[in-house]
Amino acid sequence: MLSLGYYFRRTRFSTLPKRNTTFALLLLTLAALAIHGYHPYAEDAEIYLPGVKKLLNPALYPAGTEFFQSHASLTLFPNLITASVRIGHIPFDYSIFIWYLASIFLLLLACWEFGGICFGSTRARWGPVALIASLLTLPVAGTALYLMDQYLNPRNLAAFAAVFAVNRVLQKKFARAVLWIIFAAAVHPLMASFAIAFCAVLVLMDAFHDKVRKPAIAVAAVLPFANFFAPPSPAYHQAMQFHISHFLLQWQWYEWLGLIAPLPILIWFGRVARSRNLKNLERVCYAAVVYELVYFVVALIIAIPERFEALARLQPLRSLHLLYLFMLMAIGGFIAEYFLQGRVWRWLVLFAPICVGMFVAQREMFPSTAHIEWPWAAPENQWEEAFLWIRQNTPINARFAIDPFYMEVPREDRIGFRAMTERSRLADANKDSGAVAMFPPLAEEWWEQFQAQKDWQHFTKADLLRLREKYGVSWTLLQESETLGFSCPYENSAVAVCQIVP
Repeated sequence: MLSLGYYFRRTRFSTLPKRNTTFALLLLTLAALAIHGYHPYAEDAEIYLPGVKKLLNPALYPAGTEFFQSHASLTLFPNLITASVRIGHIPFDYSIFIWYLASIFLLLLACWEFGGICFGSTRARWGPVALIASLLTLPVAGTALYLMDQYLNPRNLAAFAAVFAVNRVLQKKFARAVLWIIFAAAVHPLMASFAIAFCAVLVLMDAFHDKVRKPAIAVAAVLPFANFFAPPSPAYHQAMQFHISHFLLQWQWYEWLGLIAPLPILIWFGRVARSRNLKNLERVCYAAVVYELVYFVVALIIAIPERFEALARLQPLRSLHLLYLFMLMAIGGFIAEYFLQGRVWRWLVLFAPICVGMFVAQREMFPSTAHIEWPWAAPENQWEEAFLWIRQNTPINARFAIDPFYMEVPREDRIGFRAMTERSRLADANKDSGAVAMFPPLAEEWWEQFQAQKDWQHFTKADLLRLREKYGVSWTLLQESETLGFSCPYENSAVAVCQIVP
């Protein structure tokens, strides 16, 4: 990454051999992996990977499937990954690792294309690529999103597809843009909707030479549909309390800064682009401003009246994900073209601290887990060791009771139980409430199971036997020092896997 300025300082992008470009992008992909790490079963992998595993083995997850199948039913992501496993005869963990690397490579390729479309010179092309690769896990304001997650999920695939689609609109290759939009919608309909909106703003601005009024009219026409949403149920309201990122008025001041600051930056870049006759970059900057102002208004409307709470599932502020991508690519291109140029030391001075800072941040997020969880390596995290033992040693139809806040336990590192163990469990607070946020009909069932596990830290043997009687759970995961007299065939210094028997 840091020698790109030297390598390309006098080479025009049109003369750069394709094999050298591909090789450089592959190196940057591996560099991004080294900086940001890889955690295949973390965070939202708990939502998306069980759907894939259920397709590969329908006997898995005999209970609780509604909390991940609701997402899986709206996307072809599980089918795509399943097909790659079956057709390629590649083990599951290797397959998702390859897909993850491919998603990084394709995003960086899309950034490289963007640099060429908006700037033209080789060094300007590599500026967006280098900056995105360095900041891959940068949080996006208060949206609970990163530019790209540290694990495979549909958002990663939709991200590169969205950038490719906008690139094609800038080139006025609309048929190809539609194909990329179709792919994005097939893997993640919500994130694809933001790409559609961005492309629509670009097209409207080109067609009508109106940077505000036309897009605003289009969005205003959508708002009356809010009346079709019934007031949220109490159970749904409780689930939403775990996802305050959906509500703008509950953001912290620094999250508001992350929302507002990009707008003047993009306006300024748009003016600079106009002065330098960079027409495509000017179009992108002003389109991004209009695009985000519209979603900002929608987010405010959703946040204020409580009866619109169900509309929060539309998550309008996740539109910032695409805005951040294009803002950072614009910044990267400007820096590379007008400041870094071909001087290696300047690239080092800028990118070395960024890369070190992002690496340190990732180690702080996953302190008990290997930085890169290679598909062939045994887990280092003791919770993961227990999860792997469960997968290999418990019946396929086993159902678990587990602390509903287990992802917040120190040293657990937010690793998903269902995704890694391939076993059913009762509803949790973190990820299953997210399913409820998107699919309100799940609220009552989620709330009942969540309440049944209330005050988990003070559970007794009688409480777990009650769960066994009511829900058919036969196993539990407990802190090692609190086995409650049950038989525990697996223990380590963090947790114990125990059978719930009278």
